[in-house]
Amino acid sequence: MHVQQFNAKKFSFHDDPVLVLENFWSEQETAMFREAMARAAWKSLADMPAVAQAFQNCGNWVKAEMGQTERETFLNKLSLPCIANYVESFPNIKQRHVNFNYYSYGVGDCLSTHDDTDEAYAANTQPPPPLRRLALVTYFHSEWNPDWGGELIIYKNKKTKEGKLSLEIDQCIAPSPGSLAIFAVPRFHRVCRVDALAGEHKRLSIAGWFMTEHF
Repeated sequence: MHVQQFNAKKFSFHDDPVLVLENFWSEQETAMFREAMARAAWKSLADMPAVAQAFQNCGNWVKAEMGQTERETFLNKLSLPCIANYVESFPNIKQRHVNFNYYSYGVGDCLSTHDDTDEAYAANTQPPPPLRRLALVTYFHSEWNPDWGGELIIYKNKKTKEGKLSLEIDQCIAPSPGSLAIFAVPRFHRVCRVDALAGEHKRLSIAGWFMTEHF
């Protein structure tokens, strides 16, 4: 859906748990985030042992923290009624949290299937981490070819004839420059491996969660 056709007041994640918007960012905003990424201090998956253990054989993508100015710009643009309405729909909220970072995926990088509730790399943390309510990813590379991979695959649960739970592809979302995807958690998903055909091109994104902490 093009962002100009989107009605943030009428949309509900309770009715439609996956939202994809095209051309979400202005040219000025896109340039600001790309410049910030160029200055960022990147940390590789190999340097995050607990995360690497949870996501084995997923290449060596890199992650960086957002600066305060970019973070404020990002969150202001995402002050959408549909997001606030969904987050506030959960009872007994003690505190609200957000966690967003820069990510860069190159050739061979991917993210295996998970539902964003598996805190294997945060096990035995006290107090327990906030609950992830909405996951978000948005893209800032200048171009992306379908042959380059890197798609976001979102699954839906399906029962086999034997009554066992299996996953069926619900949506395959291309990492189109300037696009935005938000989906309710828990929801199984993965990031397809970036193909060698991408060459030196990087899949640049901001990704993370809107979260709640409860009494």
